[in-house]
Amino acid sequence: MTHPNPKHSTPGTTPGTLYVVGTPIGNLSDITLRALEVLRAVDVVAAENVGHTKSLCQHYGIRKRVSPYHQHNQNTQTRTILGWLLSGKDVALVTDAGTPGISDPGVHLIDGAVRKAVPVRPIPGPSAVITALSISGLPTAHFVFLGFLSSKRSKRRKELRALRDEPRTMVFFESPHRLMEMLKDLKEILGNRQMVLHKEMTKVFEEAKRANVVEILAELAHQRIRGEYTLVVCGRDGKQPQKAQINKRIMDRIESLLEARDQSLRDIAETISREEGLQYRDIYKRCLRTKNDLENQCRHGIH
Repeated sequence: MTHPNPKHSTPGTTPGTLYVVGTPIGNLSDITLRALEVLRAVDVVAAENVGHTKSLCQHYGIRKRVSPYHQHNQNTQTRTILGWLLSGKDVALVTDAGTPGISDPGVHLIDGAVRKAVPVRPIPGPSAVITALSISGLPTAHFVFLGFLSSKRSKRRKELRALRDEPRTMVFFESPHRLMEMLKDLKEILGNRQMVLHKEMTKVFEEAKRANVVEILAELAHQRIRGEYTLVVCGRDGKQPQKAQINKRIMDRIESLLEARDQSLRDIAETISREEGLQYRDIYKRCLRTKNDLENQCRHGIH
């Protein structure tokens, strides 16, 4: 395991190190042991959200100076933090959640450190992009991360039009107050693609909706939209899950998994839809129907 640089006896002769530290995207238990080690050892933590980072540090008993670094002060703070680094101080860069430098202002500080020949070292941790892709069931051999598209509708639609022929799986971030408009533009411009809408990943109310854009719009129409969203959308040439054709082999598999009683209905549906390349929603409905049929048989003594 590597450790932060020891304190320099002659500040200014040797620069400190900028540690790019991944932190939890929700569940605080997802932080790595190495990240905790670095946060305890550095001189300063540069944080996108000071309050959030202080809460994280307090949770793990870490008492550390936390300095704000965000999009509104990045120009002045980049100079300040580079000054600390060049004088020999070690700095940990953390974002609001996940890995710094990915669709957040940390990229400016990292670029500045590289230009000044300051050592930059990654401390790997959670990433909303990879987390969302890992359970999407969509093709992941090739993907493209697009972050937040423009908040202006005309520009967002232009950005989406440029993606019509994108063959790779696409990952977007979106805020709750723009989610419905984003989905409507997706449907109109890219078509009724298969997608997964992730809400509040790793948090108490996490949810993954697997369906096409039209189905997700219909489901959200009467819901209060809150939280943080990550959208994973099938590319033009991606293998989209097919309408479920439930044959006897799949039915036998559903029944055996239900009778084993060691997985939830949702987990069973996810497993089968992933294995068979079929739509999650269709498999879930069949699992639910089969579960009800089995329970009715038991109640009536049918074996």
